[in-house]
Formats: sequence, structure tokens, C-alpha cells
Amino acid sequence: MIAIIDYDAGNIKSVEKALLYLGQEVKVTGDKDEILSADKVILPGVGAFGDAMATIRERGLESVIRQVVDQGTPFLGICLGLQLLFERSDEAPGVEGLGILKGEILKIPEKEGMKIPHMGWNSLHLENDGRLFRGIEEGAYVYFVHSYYLKAADEQIVKASTDYCTHIHASVEKDNVFACQFHPEKSSDVGLHILKNFVEL
Repeated sequence: MIAIIDYDAGNIKSVEKALLYLGQEVKVTGDKDEILSADKVILPGVGAFGDAMATIRERGLESVIRQVVDQGTPFLGICLGLQLLFERSDEAPGVEGLGILKGEILKIPEKEGMKIPHMGWNSLHLENDGRLFRGIEEGAYVYFVHSYYLKAADEQIVKASTDYCTHIHASVEKDNVFACQFHPEKSSDVGLHILKNFVEL
């Protein structure tokens, strides 16, 4: 069973729908025991960093997420879910992220002719042999919606990057922790292939 952590963030339904399409048993839940007993866990989300961290902490989900990671369960953060895994964000000064991975979330700098939020399809540069990208071609296009981007402290964990106003770390992987800034569930066949790689880990 794949648990999708429910913390009132946007976009949970489309992740659930994509996984059901792939034939997976899925549970959208905020229940500690259900999350800890799942074969895989996904932290999706669209929303604000500060509000999301407040909700996660209020509901006692921070310790649950740490336990999932510590016990080696494959864990996938999507969009805001990626950002929350890191230490801090320009979006919410003074609010500590989960800090499971080292790095920070920065505001996308303004550039003439480029719209923020970054919303649309961008190509990926694949690097460091990421397990989520097995069978995915270099330059494959995926769908982004974000105003803030990841700068990981350790370049070795970066498995895909893209360029939009600046160089963006688009996907990371460390041990059993995976994360994508883009939305695989909205990225057509390429995205479904990425999710399939995750469920088959």
C-alpha cells in the first residue's frame, strides 16, 4: 500500500488518481499507524511553506515522517513536498523545514520576459544516475508550478535539473528519500513512468 500524507495541501487528488491508474493500492491518510505501515509514502503538495510546516507540526506528522525515513521506507516528496524536506525557505523566513536533506529553498529571481510563478513544461537535464529516471530520455519535458526553487547543499544528490531564470535542482535522491520539484502526476507519460519507477523500487 502507498500512503499519501494528508495535511490539507493542494493537489493530493491528482497524485492519488495517477497512482490508481498505475494499479496501486493507495490510502490518503494523516493516521500515524497507516503511514508507518505503508510500503511507500508520498508527501505531495501545493501551498505555502510556512503554513504547511505549521500543519505538519500541529498534527504530529513531523516525527512520523522522520520515522518513515529512518526505517528505510521509500519516500517521495512532490513540489511543496520536496521543499519541506530541506532546511529553510525564502517564502517563510524563520520557519524551520524538516531538514531531512541539506539545502535551502530560494525565490526564483526575476528575469525580463520570464513569468513567475514558473508554470509550464521544462526539459530536464539528468545527472548522477537517478533511480526515478530509469528509462527516461535526457531532455524529457515535465510540468512545473512554483515560485521558489531548491538549491541543494550536496550536488551529488541532484538527479535532474532545469533552467528557468536560474539553475534549478529539479529532483533529488538520497538513500530512500526521493523528491521532485515538478509534478510527475501532471507530466503525461514521462511523469507516469517516473511514478512507476518509484512504486517499483
